[in-house]
Amino acid sequence: MKTLPIGIFDSGLGGLTVVREVTRALPHERVAYLGDTARCPYGPRDLAEVRRFVLEIGSWLEARPVKLMVIACNTATAAGLALAQQAFGVPVIGVVEPGARAAVHATVNRNVGVIGTTGTIESGAYSRAVRALDAGVTVFSAATPRFVDVVEAGLRMGPGTLEAWLAESADVFIRPSFYEIARDYLDPLKRSGIDTLILGCTHFPLLETSIQQVLGPRVRLISSAEETAREVAETLERRGHLAPASGEPPAHAFATTGDVAEFARLGSRVLRARIADVARVGLDELAGLVSPERTALLGSAEAVGTP
Repeated sequence: MKTLPIGIFDSGLGGLTVVREVTRALPHERVAYLGDTARCPYGPRDLAEVRRFVLEIGSWLEARPVKLMVIACNTATAAGLALAQQAFGVPVIGVVEPGARAAVHATVNRNVGVIGTTGTIESGAYSRAVRALDAGVTVFSAATPRFVDVVEAGLRMGPGTLEAWLAESADVFIRPSFYEIARDYLDPLKRSGIDTLILGCTHFPLLETSIQQVLGPRVRLISSAEETAREVAETLERRGHLAPASGEPPAHAFATTGDVAEFARLGSRVLRARIADVARVGLDELAGLVSPERTALLGSAEAVGTP
């Protein structure tokens, strides 16, 4: 069990920010990652559809096998975490609760903001998670879908080294048009008096510096990626499943339902490390992995997480 990889999946590239933090916190662990880029983004989709995707990808990871799964997508966590925890025989961690817990610990005035995709915000997952931890915290939420577009545009800028991309992306992210978008989204949260903001989308850590500039230094930003990595490490340690130290660097595996060349190119920029090989997984293959017993769980209120 100790030598099995950690399974991580997302609707696309954003979950690689979670991979980056997990491999930083746990340098001896292997990661198996699937980015569902063929069906990205999940944010505008019906949550029942996203739950089906969670079952499919979780079944694919289980077959590898893995010792723990991370749903590195806020929308998929909101839609399908309870379902995945019921369906699979390994621990399943989402990105919502770790971020909510960190925000509750960080806030002083107990006014917490959340930004994310439309699907994540409309699900109310962060509000419920925060209030479950501290019912006295007030949560102010804002859907910020255009931030995802900004990140995607930055990733698709011209070819070049990672350092060149980072330099170029800084120009993209600080130009006046971005700040106009950011102020429209964030000014209402500032006026609400928040002192803590949860970055409720795995794309958003790539915009952290610019978001901080708009909000000012008095608002603390919480990255779900960092907090999720911490929870993964604690869970594996408690279970005695941490990988032993080795002289060889761990071999990570990456797969996508979309274009493998594009995933390798853009994913390397998110991960800030070269992704050499990417496997392609077909949607028909994923659909065929879900057993009738697991399909039946889709109608379970307990698995859906109905409040």
